[in-house]
Formats: sequence, C-alpha cells, structure tokens
Amino acid sequence: MKIGRRKLLQYGGFVAAAFGGLKSLVEQANAARQSPLKSSGYGPLQTDPERILDLPRGFTHKVISARGNPMDDGLVVPGQHDGMGAFKGENGRVVLVRNHEVYPDLSTYSPFGAKFQFRDKVNLDKVYDPGTKGQIAGYGGTTTLVYNPSTQSVEKEFLSLAGTEWNCAGGPTPWGSWISCEETTVKKGHGYARDHGYNFEVPASADSGLVTPVPLKAMGRFRHEAIAIDPRTGIIYQTEDRHDGLIYRFIPRARSNPAAGGKLQALQVRQRKAMDTRNWHKSLPPRMPVAKWILARWLDVRDVESPNDSLRLEGFARGAALFARGEGMWYGNGSIYWACTNGGPFMRGQVFRYIPSPYEGTHRELVRPGRFQLYIESHASSLIENCDNLTVSPWGDLYLCEDNSSRCSILRVTPRGEVSKFADNSYTKSELAGACFSPDGKTLFVNIQKNGMTLAISGPW
Repeated sequence: MKIGRRKLLQYGGFVAAAFGGLKSLVEQANAARQSPLKSSGYGPLQTDPERILDLPRGFTHKVISARGNPMDDGLVVPGQHDGMGAFKGENGRVVLVRNHEVYPDLSTYSPFGAKFQFRDKVNLDKVYDPGTKGQIAGYGGTTTLVYNPSTQSVEKEFLSLAGTEWNCAGGPTPWGSWISCEETTVKKGHGYARDHGYNFEVPASADSGLVTPVPLKAMGRFRHEAIAIDPRTGIIYQTEDRHDGLIYRFIPRARSNPAAGGKLQALQVRQRKAMDTRNWHKSLPPRMPVAKWILARWLDVRDVESPNDSLRLEGFARGAALFARGEGMWYGNGSIYWACTNGGPFMRGQVFRYIPSPYEGTHRELVRPGRFQLYIESHASSLIENCDNLTVSPWGDLYLCEDNSSRCSILRVTPRGEVSKFADNSYTKSELAGACFSPDGKTLFVNIQKNGMTLAISGPW
C-alpha cells in the first residue's frame, strides 16, 4: 500500500518513523483514516500572506538579510545561503555566522558584486584563493550578522571568510567559533591558485572583520559538509557529501585549536567491517537495521591531504562504513545526529544518531565503545523527503531541513519519535538550510537558499 506524503498530512497526524516499538508509517496512516489524530506539536500550518514561509498559528517570520543588500564593509550580501550558527553576543545580541555555497557558475552571487566592482574593498592577503586570472577564484565564504532580538533587526553585517568555494554547512564550536566546510576538492590550476577541500574556522565575533583564512588540513581534504563537536571531549565529527561517503572524527592535538593538528579517523562497525549503511536495493548485505544500536570503532585515516580525493575509497577498502551523502550534523541530547540525504531503499533520506563512549578518543573506549543507530529511515510513503541541514533545539527536539526537487519543509522530531511539519516553503523550489536556535531558544533562524533570504522565526515555542 502506498500512502503519499500529502495524504498523510491531510490526516493531521504525526508520523513515528523508525523507532523501536512504534507503529509503521502505513499502520499509522490506516489508523488515521479511521480515527484522525489531532495535530501534534504546534498545529496546522497557516498560509503566509507574504508568500515566503507557512508556519503554525502564533508563529511569525521576518526577513532579516537578503542577497544583494549592501553590507557594512562596502560589499554586498552573497547568495546561496546555507549552513549557519547562532552565538551569544553582547547586550542581548545574537551573532550569526552564515555559509554561502557559491561556486564558479554563480559568480554573480559573490560578495564582490555582479561585475566584481567591489573587489578593491577586500584585502587580498585575507582571501584564501586570490586566483590566477586577475580576479578572486573562490566566491564562497561566510558572512557575520549581529542581530538585535528586541528590534528584530540586523545592526551589523560583513564578510568574515573569503576566497573559499562551495561553503555548504559546517558547525558551531563550544569555544565560540564557526567551522565552515568546503564541499569541493577542486585543485590548483585552471584559475585557482590553491587546492580546496578544507575546513576553516571563523570567530563568532561582532568585531572579527574579514579573518585570515587558515585551512584546517589535518581534518582531511574531501567534500566536507558539516561538523559537530562533543563539548565534553572537544572531538570533532564530520560528514562527507558523497554517495559513497564516510563519517569521520578528528581528535585535536590541542583542545579548542584544530589548527594545531590531530588525528583523523573513520567510523567502522565493530562487529563487521566495511558495512554499507545506505540500504539501497543494490547495497551490499547485510542491511543496516532501523533503531538497533550498533557498536562502533574508529579506523585511522592515512594520507589526509588526499591529492586524488580517495579518502573514502581507501577507508572503505580498509573496513570503514559507507553512508549515502552525509550532510547536516549537530550535537544535542548527549548525541551526534547526522542526515544522509539519499539513504534508504527509496533514497528519501536517513538520520543517524551516535552516542560517544565515556572514554571517547582514548584506548579505554575499546572496553565501552561508542554506539550508533539508524534513527530514522524514510520510505516512499513517509513524511520526510531528503533531509539535509538539521539542528537540535534547547529542549531536545530535532529540526530537519529538507532539500528536494519539489516542496521543502522544516520537520520537527520530538525525543519520543513524533514527526510533524513545522514550516513549509510552498512558494519556491528552494531548499531550506541553516536552521539554528538563538542561545535563549526564542528565535529560530533559517535560510531559503535560492531566494537568498535569512529569516528569524519567533512564537510560542
């Protein structure tokens, strides 16, 4: 029986996806036909008169930043808004650091103007890749915004990382910075002056200005997507946006200073080497079970600079587990969550959860290893379609941003496994990205990528 996504929404119920002891999606849909469930969470969505984003009753949004608007440094707001982090600023302000997934074909979305008319306003010593053809090669990077919740306005906005490429997601650090990830492995040559495929750290400061870019080479050169950090250990976990990607962890030599180097490792199933967790129809057996906890171990990664972009291939050959396009990643509830956008038998997406060992990163973790599970797996009849960026609210709910070819939503997953739609982009085919809560939990920030908008959402959380 096939229950469509929109039909499920008609029933006003919530879907419990892939949690032990909970009904299957089809069973819940059949039950809803006979006795419609009350709307979970914040209730049904209301049509947005501004035609930007539909939200539940009582919630409102405001566009606080838009592509092409002038910034305080004389540049313009770049396009392709993606991953984002919110940090505590001074006097009640919130400091937002925002990625821009700008790539060569979208040079008109760069912060330097559609015709590069503002590039003279940038100190090239602070541009990671100044290029070889008289113009800056990397159009991506980050911008920093200072937001005043009282006035619901941005008081300051500037470019904070320049000359990087395809800055997709990243993640906040416990020490007050943002790690921005390049989702590319383009090499020096053909207009590029430097290799790409690295992470970069950006202070979450209202006064940082344009930072001097330092590639975090020990964290590996691959198509990075996102990171998450366990504040108890300072260990950094990473996703790789490839159909045959790996999940990595980086054990820094000096806590709070990833630039000082460290050890890169890849996730492996303890009981079995080289497991394919994607659960595609052609995946190697056995299938990754839903909800079951799997013991983990970590495999040292060799040659982290990877000149041939082969870390994942070499890692799998040596026993690392395969994942289907690892994307968003976040720490919360004592766990690391990550999304695999194309995982599952219908390639509709998966969400994994990892609980670190109490001895994570030490030799003692072999006694009590970390464990992970396939937390959610989406099927053709499910509510979730290709989750990408994600975040954990201060009260423990998981918020998933969709990235599909039709209509993207923000979904809310409670700790009990109840899934409901929190927001809906009914007006464009753009993905939603960069969801993150303000430190006080009163504002949810999110980007509509192709529209080039950053929204602040408030209401009765």
